[in-house]
Amino acid sequence: MLNNKVPDCETKGDEHSISLEEFLKSFDAGIEGLTTREALERLEICGRNIFENIGGESVLKKYFKQFNNFFSVLLIAGALLSYASELLDPGKGNLYIAIALFGVVILNATFTFIQEYQAEQIMASFRQLIPPVAKVLRDGEIKEILAPELVVGDVIFIEEGDKVPADGRLIEENTLKVDNSSLTGEAEPQLRSLECTHPNILECRNMVFSGTLVLTGNGKAVVYGTGQNTQMGKLATLTEQTTSVETPLRKELNNFIRIISIIAIFLGISFFTIGFVTHDLFLLNLIFAIGIIVANVPEGLLPTVTLSLSLASKRMAKRNALIKRLESVETLGSTTVICTDKTGTLTQNKMAIHSMTLGFEQIDVSNGEVPPDILMKVAVLCNNSRLVEGPSRYKGDPTEGALLMYASKFTDIDLMRENNTRLKEYSFDSLKERMQVIYHTDSDEQESYLKGATEVVIKMCDHVLMDGDEVPITEDDRNELLDMHLKIAGRGERVLALAYRRAEEEIEYDTGFTFIGFAGAVDPHRPEVKDAINRCHRAGIKVVMITGDHPVTALSIAKNVGFSSNGHEPVMITGAELDKLSIDELSKKLKAPYIIFARTSPVQKLKIVQAFQSRGEIVTMTGDGVNDAPAIKNADMGVAMGSGTDVARESADMILLDDNFATIVNAVEEGRTVFDNIKKFIAYILTSNIPEILPFIAFVLLSIPLPMNVQLILAIDLGTDILPALALAVEKGEGDIMKRSPRSKYERLLTPQVLLTSYGMKGPIEALAGFTCYFAVLLDGGWTWGQALLSNDLLYRQAIMAFFAAVIICQIANLLVSRTRIESALSRNMFTNKMILLAVVSELVILSMIMFHPFANKIFGTAPVSMEYLVLAMPFAILLFVQDEIRKYYIRKGSLLAKTFLKW
Repeated sequence: MLNNKVPDCETKGDEHSISLEEFLKSFDAGIEGLTTREALERLEICGRNIFENIGGESVLKKYFKQFNNFFSVLLIAGALLSYASELLDPGKGNLYIAIALFGVVILNATFTFIQEYQAEQIMASFRQLIPPVAKVLRDGEIKEILAPELVVGDVIFIEEGDKVPADGRLIEENTLKVDNSSLTGEAEPQLRSLECTHPNILECRNMVFSGTLVLTGNGKAVVYGTGQNTQMGKLATLTEQTTSVETPLRKELNNFIRIISIIAIFLGISFFTIGFVTHDLFLLNLIFAIGIIVANVPEGLLPTVTLSLSLASKRMAKRNALIKRLESVETLGSTTVICTDKTGTLTQNKMAIHSMTLGFEQIDVSNGEVPPDILMKVAVLCNNSRLVEGPSRYKGDPTEGALLMYASKFTDIDLMRENNTRLKEYSFDSLKERMQVIYHTDSDEQESYLKGATEVVIKMCDHVLMDGDEVPITEDDRNELLDMHLKIAGRGERVLALAYRRAEEEIEYDTGFTFIGFAGAVDPHRPEVKDAINRCHRAGIKVVMITGDHPVTALSIAKNVGFSSNGHEPVMITGAELDKLSIDELSKKLKAPYIIFARTSPVQKLKIVQAFQSRGEIVTMTGDGVNDAPAIKNADMGVAMGSGTDVARESADMILLDDNFATIVNAVEEGRTVFDNIKKFIAYILTSNIPEILPFIAFVLLSIPLPMNVQLILAIDLGTDILPALALAVEKGEGDIMKRSPRSKYERLLTPQVLLTSYGMKGPIEALAGFTCYFAVLLDGGWTWGQALLSNDLLYRQAIMAFFAAVIICQIANLLVSRTRIESALSRNMFTNKMILLAVVSELVILSMIMFHPFANKIFGTAPVSMEYLVLAMPFAILLFVQDEIRKYYIRKGSLLAKTFLKW
């Protein structure tokens, strides 16, 4: 029982350097832990073990930050100028323009804010699905509690795959290795010890820190810091207001907006100057300059892109891929290499023992032949997994779980573990490739149990178990056992060698073991993986298997899932070979179409990813275990399994909820489709800029009544174009989307080809349609060239209505032909994308409202016009559709001219 006094909640910074006795005394703690009553008292005084929102930006401040960008400033300036014009010359519609422009700014800011806020909330809610818990010693018993309930003085237990729940000083450790990179930036995991090894607390190995990740081993620690008093809590307080780095897509969108805005401002200033010199009317030309700017700026772009990415992420979630950041959806489209783990990704992660040997003899597993006790002891006791209720059946390493499932048929696992006391554990080390434990057994002896890679275990054995006797092992015996191993592994089984020896001390032994036998476990491959890998190869994406399995096992699985075709056999590289390869030699091997890396360590997985990146490849790395985390973290796109460890999920950009490789391929397809669709609706939106700009140019140069006012321009940009753009954003990928080579990461959204197609081909057709209908109304109404018309003149209102209607009719044709970039739009069924039909209906409804509704007539300065004038626009709509189909036809036929100048 501890003293009744509650320790100071604040940390002092010397907790690592003082003696353990002094440390425990200062926090009124003990190695026996706390009682529930003591914990509740401390919780009341020191608070919960959570990171409070201290010094963070308010929601309001985050919202107003969305107005601080070039795009918003430009539109706000235009709105203020419009409002000033309304004050100087009331009743000309400038107030509506100002309101509309302010509305655009608010709309864009709101969409961007909602997108960022929801992205944070989605990941927060996902983390809540797996509540952070901690194993703690309370009332003399090991209990599992919610991590926020931890207090100073608690004794916590941590093991491989755990996230450390609070700052603590170690009082016990077994090959404990922790990743402190989130605090120190040091990528190399650090071994722990019980001694003070450094004056800096962050580098001292007798400490563990909240939020860091346990990579291997296990240990016990006394908590001395919780919540904001942890190292991570102090760091969180300082960095809470730090903004995230812009993604490549976000940078590209900002670049696009900057270019379009510069063009808009240049044209606005130019035509203001020309108009002022020509007409000497400052106010009128200022309004026209605003019109030019508004006509050029795609006001609806940002909300459309945001909604497009949100819809894509929701589609991916339905396909079991959870995106942590919306822009990551697009990043997948440029992937050139997928490095995938084998277990649980290519296979079903349903490991089961398929074969078992005793010495040189086969045990009949299928008929339930009972194995000897010593084999069961090694299988159960040299094992950190445990059986659980539910479909997963076990928790821990799949092969260890399979051993427990097998042993449970013949023995009581819980009773065996209860009757045998573990004295020491030497956890599995990817370099040593073995696990060793020392037990005080139920026969009152001390024994060491060993399991691991065959070639490693056999070297440590000087006897082999034959007919119940320990027989000295010969070199021929070793060779025969290695051959047996290859035969089992050749069937695609993961093979573990089992051995034991008498233990005189609690030390790790390298020799003196008796070989017991082999355990061969099978993890069937996922049936859909083979087709997914073939799709990758057709898409120009190389799939690389990286596994810790034996080369023979890895090769067998690889061939079953399609790692060979057209006479190309997989290139096998083992971890040992990888260490010996020079950079040039490795680079040559990476050119092979099929590559398998076997017997790899975590450091080697990272080396593989970096080697591909050095060749200019865009690498997606998948995995689920702690040994995958460094490579996942350093890949261009890190993908973790939903059932994987916290380490892997924290390192990843995307989480696969079904752990399925085929889902990655679907995500890559979605990423390519997203980029394609963004280019589609950008080209669609830009097309209407030409019929919006040319009326102002014609007014200044030809001295005709202005064919389209600013209100109607905004009606297109923020009304009729928004839903069609979203409809294009949800289009399915074209048939060749996964047959193209991966796009370059330097490919731009705004290219000369896009501008040529929108501004040079489709845009002029729409403008010609508008002018045709406009002049038809004017000339039929008796207008003569040079005659001025007031803005409230009925003939003028009808004429601009006809111009606007012609543009909308042509934009409908533009929408239909823009559904594809290369395929014929005629190949698309109208009903496969219901939003297209909805978009067409919305355009016609808005057109009808502006044409016939009296209130809309007042706002937009329009009047009803005879349908015969609208029919004049139909040939131009058909011409627009046909010319774009011809462009795509020549691209499909391989025309060099079309591919160079017309493919966007």
